Amino acid sequence: MAKTQTLYVERFSVFQRFIHLLIIISFLTLAVTGMALKFAMEDWAVQIADMFGGFAVLGALHRFCAVITFFYFFLTMILLYTTWKDSGKNIFDYILDPEGLVPNLNDAKEMIQTFKWFFGGKRPYYGRWIYWEKFDFMAVFWGIAVIGSSGLALWFPEQFSRFFPGYWLNIATIIHSDEALLASGFIFTIHFYNTHLRPEKFPLDPVIFVGSITLDELKHERPREYDQLVASGELDKVSTRRAPASWLKRLASVFGIFVVTTGSILVVSIILTMFKYIQQH
Repeated sequence: MAKTQTLYVERFSVFQRFIHLLIIISFLTLAVTGMALKFAMEDWAVQIADMFGGFAVLGALHRFCAVITFFYFFLTMILLYTTWKDSGKNIFDYILDPEGLVPNLNDAKEMIQTFKWFFGGKRPYYGRWIYWEKFDFMAVFWGIAVIGSSGLALWFPEQFSRFFPGYWLNIATIIHSDEALLASGFIFTIHFYNTHLRPEKFPLDPVIFVGSITLDELKHERPREYDQLVASGELDKVSTRRAPASWLKRLASVFGIFVVTTGSILVVSIILTMFKYIQQH
């Protein structure tokens, strides 16, 4: 009997994957350089600085990746605009679409169902976007608004001081530093666990790199999306028998595990440093 060929379903386009690649590269570099500058007196921070050629180089890399951050935010806005136009909906229906990326009441229900599932309940009837993925996406806008604006103030203090009192630079320093610490801790723990480190995906979920998952994975992980694709007749349009290239999967594994490992080491270093500060005070 001939072996049944596996069906794959595309979840992310090349453009979406490119944006996420920019996010990974820029955020990881910003986190490593920023935390090393924040905790510059710690041995691990000095080792990072020595690895890159000094703290001045870390500062230059930090600002360069800040530019990449604004660039991928611009690309994200283009992506949202094109998907809105392709949807044929007015702007309010697009934003309030229950299957869209803006959190809604159903996400709150699914969050409660998820907690029940952890303790033996039934797995929630997840759709294309799960509540924690929506939160991660919205965090991009929050990060740009808070970390980006305060970072620009610190990058261009003279220009900033023409419009605001000088003491606001001290406030910007605190906001930028502490919000970046919070973002790094969240990404390297909660986001990493939800995406890669949970048992069914450990040590890496390669979908953001290769773009597709198997049909069986879709049925299991996002049953509501599968049922909607079947009901609308769209399943055949997004499914293929072409598996992701083996070289791409290998590259994704190496790069992804490097990122997860680097982020995990960084967050452990930060936690140990914070414990040390607590003990000293």
